Amino acid sequence: MNYYLAIDEGTSSARAIVFSEAGEILAIGRRNFSLYYPQPGWVEQEAEEIWQAQYEAVQEALRGAGLTPERIAAVGITNQRETVVAWDRKTGRPLHRAIVWQDRRTADRCTALKPHEPALRQKTGLVVDPYFSATKVEWLLKEAGIPPTAAFGNIDSWLLYKMCGIHATDVSNASRTLLYNLHTHAWDEELLALFNVPKESLPVIHPSGAFYGETAVWGGKMPVWGVIGDQQAALYGHGCQAPGQAKNTYGTGCFLLKNIGPKPALPPDGLLLTVAWQVGKGEVVYAWEGAVFSAAAALQWLEKIGLLSDYKALDTLEGPGREVFFVPAFTGLGAPYWDPYARGLIIGLTRDTEVKDLLLSALEAMAYQSAEVLELMGEISELRVDGGVSVNPYLMQFQADISGVPIVRAVHAEVTAWGAASLAAHAAGLPAASLSGKERFIPRPQAASRLERWKAAVHRAMHWAQS
Repeated sequence: MNYYLAIDEGTSSARAIVFSEAGEILAIGRRNFSLYYPQPGWVEQEAEEIWQAQYEAVQEALRGAGLTPERIAAVGITNQRETVVAWDRKTGRPLHRAIVWQDRRTADRCTALKPHEPALRQKTGLVVDPYFSATKVEWLLKEAGIPPTAAFGNIDSWLLYKMCGIHATDVSNASRTLLYNLHTHAWDEELLALFNVPKESLPVIHPSGAFYGETAVWGGKMPVWGVIGDQQAALYGHGCQAPGQAKNTYGTGCFLLKNIGPKPALPPDGLLLTVAWQVGKGEVVYAWEGAVFSAAAALQWLEKIGLLSDYKALDTLEGPGREVFFVPAFTGLGAPYWDPYARGLIIGLTRDTEVKDLLLSALEAMAYQSAEVLELMGEISELRVDGGVSVNPYLMQFQADISGVPIVRAVHAEVTAWGAASLAAHAAGLPAASLSGKERFIPRPQAASRLERWKAAVHRAMHWAQS
């Protein structure tokens, strides 16, 4: 029996999961870490805090599985994407807090760059938005005074540096920077000049499934055979290997990806074109993506203000509630609107509105946002789902109803981690099972007016923080 370790570094926690080659979860380690909000719209993390949390999570997972590091046949890393870390090459010391993917500080810079968007979209498949890494790196160089001799990278690069002592990334994470050319598979010289980023400060790009080196920071040596962004890892973990297959992950945000195969065809406006993965010297696989910034973030906010104390209570909710719409645009809107100046809105409140209505509206917001993305994705026979909130039966049935697409829920919630682990296993030439869905939600007749009312609410939230 082979054992695989997934290092799953998310937006609010660092986790490590030990799997069998059959995809069974043997042990999980988890540590939370903090998010910092120094100004409205700014979101930061401490890179060393992330690393310490990840280090402890791996220790806990290995201990829980009763395995020494030498028993691990392959390690796969998956990570929150677009979050930027800068560190000193000699000392390894972070030179600034990490700027998180949700951060909006470069919104005005992105507005100024809009004339360049058609050319950027042709090269990168992305839109000009603070979500992506390029303007974060530019801000760190220009506004924070980070020297160009520093090392810059997303969270995957930071973990690889701490684990293996290398400055590297994979094609899936590189494709989230606005600096990577999807056609040449390299950092683009014109884009580097546009954003004033020196090429020497960026990591070396590798396939997602490749040998990155051995790590011995947990004692014995473990081989790192895979690195992949978290949403691409979930697509891989669901077994969406054929063009047309799609998945949605319900986490802090919602991220819907559709495999489109080896040709980088631009999607309809509002969606992104991204690298899904590359294993060894095989073809690069691409995906269309709809990135929704705030999903479970709405539930976290309701918990913060005291309206939600037990997440399990959400699993017993039944609809319909009163017609309340919650647009959780805390850090702007992603797909399909791409408005960094949108802000959160709750509309439809009356004297008889209850807490239950607000909770249902937060769940329904995830389905509405995903349904708008699905409208642009074209024909999909079924949507495979995972993520913490996918366990909620009301949300899954509402998603099927509002979208008109069957929903297939994963056999367990750790599809992202399994995607990283199984990718690493395949790159190493080792066996790894495919996970099949365990439960289907079939669409029921649903009035389209609910989705149209949602869209009207969204337009009321847009451009609110326009400077």
